[in-house]
Amino acid sequence: MQIPSFDQLLDATCHFGHLKRKWNPAMAPYIFMERNGIHIIDLYKTQAKLEEAANALKNIAKSGKKVLFVATKKQAKQVVADRAQSVEMPFVIERWPGGMLTNFPTIRKAVKKMATIDKMSKDGTFDNMSKREKLQITRQRAKLEKNLGSIADLNRLPSALFVIDVMKEHIAVAEANRLGIPVFGIVDTNSNPDNVDFVIPANDDASKSIDIILATVCEAINEGLQERKIENIDRGAAEGEAEGEEAPKPRRQRVRRKVAEEAAEAPAAETPAEEAPATEEAPAAE
Repeated sequence: MQIPSFDQLLDATCHFGHLKRKWNPAMAPYIFMERNGIHIIDLYKTQAKLEEAANALKNIAKSGKKVLFVATKKQAKQVVADRAQSVEMPFVIERWPGGMLTNFPTIRKAVKKMATIDKMSKDGTFDNMSKREKLQITRQRAKLEKNLGSIADLNRLPSALFVIDVMKEHIAVAEANRLGIPVFGIVDTNSNPDNVDFVIPANDDASKSIDIILATVCEAINEGLQERKIENIDRGAAEGEAEGEEAPKPRRQRVRRKVAEEAAEAPAAETPAEEAPATEEAPAAE
């Protein structure tokens, strides 16, 4: 994992904040200066916070848990979708469905409904429906796919939330805070960082800025996933070797026991054969 340099962050316009009159005082520690009425973000702090967040996300991915990416603003949608798909993580880029985290079982029912509709189209149920019913169900399926298709594989609550623009996604952040799910976020100078566990101070409006941060984050997640695969392979090999060593032991023990028994029985079998002639010859000598 390679953290972007100061110049790379500068070229991606990560340093541009909002107008001074729109600032949130809680972001003061991350502001370097003001120029022409616009706050400038301290990119050295952006680097440090990005590295901290990337390491935490790497550990989450390494443990086999999911990170949910959330970005419904226009300039971030496609970037988030591409980056999240590259590491096979769920994402939300359309409207945030209220209660998605706090009322997760209901969301899962809606996701399962998509699977039910797909099954109906394959088993011939559609053939017995009228044209109007088919159209209604098809539209319902398309709507569900648009809003929930990207989280179809999310069978349980995510272990972390990564948010672009915590002001716009305040409902998602509030739900995560209520459930104790750690929140990672790109936080601009007009936002409140107090509800975010891992703050990445940066411009959350420019697609270049969003992309360079997401590229670093997803690279860290990918490293965590690869390390998990290697550990699983090593664990499987170690278990295989352990089984290979233990499996022959009972057979070897049986063989050794049999040999020992045969060795113990052999003298006993020979003794009567040698003594028999002596008992027969005794009367003859008399």
